[in-house]
Amino acid sequence: MNFLAHIYLSSDNELLTIGNFAGDGVRGKNYTRFPVAMQAGIQLHREIDTFTDAHPVVRQSTKRLHKNYGHYSGVIVDIFYDHFLAKNWKDYSDIPLAEYIDDFYKSLNKHLHVLPERFQKLTPIMIEGNWLLSYATIDGIQLVLDGMNRRTKGRSKMNEATKELKENYSAFENDFTVFFNELIEFSTNKRLEIEKQFKI
Repeated sequence: MNFLAHIYLSSDNELLTIGNFAGDGVRGKNYTRFPVAMQAGIQLHREIDTFTDAHPVVRQSTKRLHKNYGHYSGVIVDIFYDHFLAKNWKDYSDIPLAEYIDDFYKSLNKHLHVLPERFQKLTPIMIEGNWLLSYATIDGIQLVLDGMNRRTKGRSKMNEATKELKENYSAFENDFTVFFNELIEFSTNKRLEIEKQFKI
C-alpha cells in the first residue's frame, strides 16, 4: 500500500502513524533507534506490506500491469489503490479528506526531527505539492507516476500506467474494495497486537 493507506490504517497515536507512514525509510533493525510508538508503526508498516504482497487480489491487479511494467507493477498498484481510497474516502471516514490530510501534515511538521533522513527531505515537497489530496483524481495520479518515472530515469515507464488504469478502472476499483476491507480487519488486529507488544 502507498502513503495514504498506511496513514489511514494506523491509529490516533501520532508517532505510531508517522512510523507507519515512513516505514519504507527504515531498514532492518535500524527501527530500534526511533521512539517506541514509532517503532510500533514501522513494525505495522512491515506487516501490512507482507500481507499486501501475498494477497491473491493484489496479485490479480499486478498481473494486468506486469507485461508492460514488470517488477514496477506492484508499486503502480499501490498508487492505484491509494487513488481509490482517496476517491471513496467517505466510505471509510467521517472526517473530510482535506481536513484529515491537513491534520496529518501538521503532525508531520511537528515531528519532522524524528523522521528518517529521506523522509525529512521528502515531507516539505509532499506538503507543498499536497500529494495525498492529489491521489483523489486521475490527473493527480498522473503527476505522482510522472515523478516516479523521473526517479527511475525513465526506465519504469510508470508515467504511462494511467492508460491501464482508465482501461480497467472498474476492475481495479473492485479489486481495491475487496482487498481493502480484508486489509482493514487484518491491520486492526495486528495493530492491537503490536501496541501490546510495545506497551503503548
